[in-house]
Amino acid sequence: MLDTHQKNIATFIHLSTFSRFIIPFGNFIGPLLLWITNKEKSEFVDAHGKQALNFQISVLLYAIILGALTIPFLIFGFLGHIDLLSFNSFDNIQFDFHSASPLLFIAGGFGFLAVTGFLLELVFIVIASLKARDGELYKYPLTINFLK
Repeated sequence: MLDTHQKNIATFIHLSTFSRFIIPFGNFIGPLLLWITNKEKSEFVDAHGKQALNFQISVLLYAIILGALTIPFLIFGFLGHIDLLSFNSFDNIQFDFHSASPLLFIAGGFGFLAVTGFLLELVFIVIASLKARDGELYKYPLTINFLK
């Protein structure tokens, strides 16, 4: 039987991922500290800690992949009309957004995907913390299980 303390710890594990808005890498440090100090006391806390950390690692991996895909499209979209070998061409660089490169639209699509992913991440964290508060196990969608 789960007691209130176990539910609270599991809830705070999920909510501690929001500490990234205050502390760099707080979304890893907060859940990791809470999980390491309480994982032996409860299987429920252990399962929620692993899920929270797996989700944060998965989100980081997805963000790196999305950034690696976006940056080249953005760079070549902006610099596609510039002759980088001619030093005199830097004097009259003009960006015409009315005839933007299709590469910029692809980069914009990736940016929209990133913003949507960020919002979904926030929603999933809130749902996971509410499930933990109610004493239910929650499995984040699209999570790679690094910690088993």
